[in-house]
Amino acid sequence: MSTPLPPDRAAYRAAVAAIAAKASAKLPDSLGRIASAVKLVLAGDVDLLPDGGAMVASRSKASVEYHLVNGVCECADYPRAPGNLCAHRLAYGIAQRAAELMPALPPPIEVEAVASGAQDAPVTTTGAPVEAPVAAPVAPEPLPEAPASVNCHIMVEGRQVQVTLRDTDEQRLLERLATVLRQYPVLPTQNDKKGITRSGETAEQGWCQIHNCAMQENHKDGRTWFSHRDPACEGWCKGRARR
Repeated sequence: MSTPLPPDRAAYRAAVAAIAAKASAKLPDSLGRIASAVKLVLAGDVDLLPDGGAMVASRSKASVEYHLVNGVCECADYPRAPGNLCAHRLAYGIAQRAAELMPALPPPIEVEAVASGAQDAPVTTTGAPVEAPVAAPVAPEPLPEAPASVNCHIMVEGRQVQVTLRDTDEQRLLERLATVLRQYPVLPTQNDKKGITRSGETAEQGWCQIHNCAMQENHKDGRTWFSHRDPACEGWCKGRARR
């Protein structure tokens, strides 16, 4: 039997979304499991137990529920999930935190029958009806800055693109960067007349090998050259090493 969802569904869904956003920022390797956990919570498939544990429904088998005790789940994904955070453990954590953010329900209204013995007797309340307080939607907090990040420029379909990678682990970030750079290697050089620099090195036309960026083609007095603005080169760089 699952834990009933709060009557203020909008506030509850906002709380779940905010909690999931924080979890996604801290656990970038568990984004798929976090999405599955949110579905379990919003479907009411998480039963918070009085002893602090939980019963969470299986995502693939409708008749199966997993018993979570002391942070351990019985599912097959538990031992291989990063940090043992399977979707069921994540759903338990999200549901528990969302329940803490919800306001307490008002006490039930006592009723008494006016005509005893009548099956359809009208009822009256002992006091004025108590309206449940409406909780304001919880605004998602801004995502924290990733502990490690790196920027690189690559050429995609003839256009220079800046790619930003973020991660919580520097070694893993460098491995991801190496994977991206292998997919977009440096453009090959060509030994045509316009591609030879003053230092004797070859360069791709329209591409600065010094700063690894695209250059603008310029025409004046019958001359054609490529350059780009860069403060480090005193204004304009022509992609050639200075003597």
